[in-house]
Amino acid sequence: MAESSQTKKILAQTMKEMMSRQPFGKISVGDLCVACNMNRKSFYYHFRDKYDLVNWIFQTEFLETIQGDLHTSAKSALESLCRYFYENRRFYYHALSVQGQDSFQDYFREILDPVIRSYALELFDTRGEDEAFFVTFFTDALIVAILRWLSDRTCMKPEKFTALLYRSVEGSARLLQAEAAGNGDNRSI
Repeated sequence: MAESSQTKKILAQTMKEMMSRQPFGKISVGDLCVACNMNRKSFYYHFRDKYDLVNWIFQTEFLETIQGDLHTSAKSALESLCRYFYENRRFYYHALSVQGQDSFQDYFREILDPVIRSYALELFDTRGEDEAFFVTFFTDALIVAILRWLSDRTCMKPEKFTALLYRSVEGSARLLQAEAAGNGDNRSI
């Protein structure tokens, strides 16, 4: 079992190094195996495909290390996430740029869904048929914002980025609630 774990870590490290230099689409399983000096059968023994490897990297490097933090608050989870992405920005810029079935972006959406859902419920009355719209809207907005942030040559520090995200969302929520109250509409947003 220790050998299997070591092989996965070698593949993961090599994938991270390769993706820090080139886009995901230009890396093949064959390229990865050559760089690791292993055969394709070894790769496929551990992972279904290169998408599975990228998702495993996020799972083991980030999700397993902050599992306790995920339950404290959406804000602390987002701050941890942004620090991690900042430290690995070239890799995650390339990983999040890939769209489509089995992509990291799809996997990341699944991870974000419950966090965004709970946060949206705090800010807006999103229960009912509009809940899915709010969750999709904020998930898409967050992914686009992270991609733009990671692609910036002068990528701001993650603490500042997180603070700006929160100001944007909370400020919008307050404005919408005030607007709804001013129109005589007593419903929550």
